[in-house]
Amino acid sequence: MDMIILWLVLFLIFLVAEIITAGALVSIWFCVGALVSMGVAYLGGGIFLQVAFFIGVSISLLLGTRPFIKKYIKPQISATNADRILNKRGIVEEEINNLKGQGAILVDGKSWTARNLAGEEIIKKGEEVEIVRIEGVKAMVETIKKNNKYN
Repeated sequence: MDMIILWLVLFLIFLVAEIITAGALVSIWFCVGALVSMGVAYLGGGIFLQVAFFIGVSISLLLGTRPFIKKYIKPQISATNADRILNKRGIVEEEINNLKGQGAILVDGKSWTARNLAGEEIIKKGEEVEIVRIEGVKAMVETIKKNNKYN
């Protein structure tokens, strides 16, 4: 009877550990191993048989199910097509002023919130800019320098 209580206590410890680490799948397999070993103890199996069942069931479940469970629990990262505007040129629709937190550009027929990488420099409406990177939903832009009359 002592071994049944021991396996029950181990089951509860592993269960509490699993609940505390919600979503991490740390000890669920050991919970099942402890329950199976408790059943073996109830049926009169010796301590070595109980431990063998605990280790065997726990490792089998861990190796057999964890890859499948992780596949469904782990969020899949999918491309958003936002990077398609990188290094493209756009026209400033709304003056870009980082201090006021305002600015918008038009790129590929779509409006984007924009901020100037140069910091406090204001970019006027109608100017042409280049998209350098995306931060969240904002296009980070630089003005296009006109070096000569053909540019």
